[in-house]
Amino acid sequence: MTSLLDLLAAGLTGSPWWLIAIYFVVVMQLTIFSVTLYLHRSQAHRSVEFHPVIAHFFRFWAWLTTAMVTKEWVAIHRLHHARCETEEDPHSPLIHGIGKVVFRGVTLYQQSSKDREMIEQYGVNCPNDWIERKLYTPFCALGPTLLLFVDLALFGAIGITVWALQMLTIPVLAAGVVNGLGHWWGYRNFETFDMSTNLTPWGLVIGGEELHNNHHAFPSSARFSMRRAEFDMGWAVIRVLRRLGLAKVLREAPRLSIREQIETPDQETLRAVVSYRFQIFKRYFKEVTLPVVRQEVGKAQESAAGLGRRLRKGLANDGRWLDEGSRQRLGLWLADNPMAATVVEYRQRLTDLINRSGKSSQVMLESLQQWCQEAERSGIASLEQFARSLRGYTLEPSSR
Repeated sequence: MTSLLDLLAAGLTGSPWWLIAIYFVVVMQLTIFSVTLYLHRSQAHRSVEFHPVIAHFFRFWAWLTTAMVTKEWVAIHRLHHARCETEEDPHSPLIHGIGKVVFRGVTLYQQSSKDREMIEQYGVNCPNDWIERKLYTPFCALGPTLLLFVDLALFGAIGITVWALQMLTIPVLAAGVVNGLGHWWGYRNFETFDMSTNLTPWGLVIGGEELHNNHHAFPSSARFSMRRAEFDMGWAVIRVLRRLGLAKVLREAPRLSIREQIETPDQETLRAVVSYRFQIFKRYFKEVTLPVVRQEVGKAQESAAGLGRRLRKGLANDGRWLDEGSRQRLGLWLADNPMAATVVEYRQRLTDLINRSGKSSQVMLESLQQWCQEAERSGIASLEQFARSLRGYTLEPSSR
């Protein structure tokens, strides 16, 4: 009887609290790696390919610790990218509200998983082998149930708490923090056509998923870190596995470089501008729009803050997220400030020519050359300087 009580109290291991804490951190990180490396980068975006043993370990661990079906997760995530910040986005804070996404993200995920037509449309090329059909998909809830018994056997009664915390890992960190806060608060390297943000430059806790704006700028890249000061833990693991011959990087975001003394934009310039368009939009706002806005409000002897934070942000993203009243106020302000209106017009023209996906590269190049020529003759110093630097853009060779 005493032995049974001891087993229930301390489990088979009789581990002290600090060893249990280490166990939890290790298994939590394995769960996060299973999601960010396997479900996200490998399956949803096809940016990295793992050795079959590694891939199946990640798939098994995701089944054991999350109860998520690979095909459903992949489909919902692809839908998020395809319909970001619209009514069809399964977890946009703009649509559903930040509170609902953070605290009820799992509910939103479950609702989306019931749309079988969408799952079939967006969940293509996912594993469909015997074990997926016979175990992982039909008995997805069995994994966490087995994990509960494992935790109880290892640690006794405290194992219930350990298991509960494990079950909260993905709902809190992925569904809540990344999908919620990652579209609501943080900094942006790239002026993407959504509201994605980087939560912190150091992706240490959630496997690099903290760099969410970087990911939305280059969704098919296996590497999420884009600046020297940024760190992507998931990318670090991929590099180790690659050195061991257990991973193959299929896609990686190119790095931008600027060539000196380039008089006219060429095909290299065009490729760089198209690839790095979101960073270019960010630079344009910082280096062209903001200086002109400050100059205009200086003439009127008023503070740039007088525009209001929302209106100033509207100048960065073409007023995409402004309501009708705010858009009208911004239009009236631009009508009274012709120089600011000019740089906004040039920003829109640059956006239009970059987004001409149906046009030939030669037509796009000619439009870019014309844009640079006219910008350099605009009489606006910041715009002229930006155009001169733009014509020298190029992509560095891949480091792979």
